[in-house]
Amino acid sequence: MPEGHTIHRLARRHARLLGGSHVSADSPQGRFEDGAALLDGRELAATDAWGKHLFHRYDDLWLHVHLGLYGKFRDGVLPAPPTRGALRLRLLGGGHWLELRGPTACEVLTDDERRGILARLGPDPLRRRPDVEAFVARVLRSRAPIATLLMDQSVVAGVGNVYRAEVLFRQRLDPFRPGRAHDAATLHALWDDLVGLLRAGVRAGRIVTTHPEDRERPAGRPRRVDAHYAYGRAGLPCRICGTPVQDTTIGARRLFWCPVCQA
Repeated sequence: MPEGHTIHRLARRHARLLGGSHVSADSPQGRFEDGAALLDGRELAATDAWGKHLFHRYDDLWLHVHLGLYGKFRDGVLPAPPTRGALRLRLLGGGHWLELRGPTACEVLTDDERRGILARLGPDPLRRRPDVEAFVARVLRSRAPIATLLMDQSVVAGVGNVYRAEVLFRQRLDPFRPGRAHDAATLHALWDDLVGLLRAGVRAGRIVTTHPEDRERPAGRPRRVDAHYAYGRAGLPCRICGTPVQDTTIGARRLFWCPVCQA
């Protein structure tokens, strides 16, 4: 599932491609015909992202998209290619085309309905002036493992499986320790690291969490094999201590951690 940095990149890209243009909207698949009809002919006034939720503003309406596990956007310069397969939404405007396939959510919302979605989400580290104290307070009230809380979008919005594993390793935190067993200073440091990692992801378009000195090849552009400390490295030696990285399932998602560095 795309994590928060990807959604913020999409919001910026869509604003560049279609922003300020009156769009032609349709749903070749047919599952979004009514929504596309509401958007057709309207101007894309702004785009926004909060966690894993993407928004387009068209006058007093909002297009809301959550990509989920299978959703994907494609775009290009007009003319648009022939429609193929289950194409949920197509937007044309500003000399560009935009296609959406397979999202978990694709709907048109009013201002109040959008505010309802945002009210259920925790602070997003990529937003301006996010409410870090709300994150800290929520974690300190919970008996749930910190690994579970980081994947709870009502606690912090935009963190997915990769960022969860990596920030816990970088902060040397036991993923199974209850949220309430931490102190505020530890959680502030965790938050600050998340901010830095997500911002780097927006800039690079990929998740790289390792320091150069911890990579097999310290110089040059990080290779995929060098990108992570724990995520996807089950059975491989920890980059810091050499202990095999462990994995398990928690909250229906696979978790990776070092049993020594994160003891």
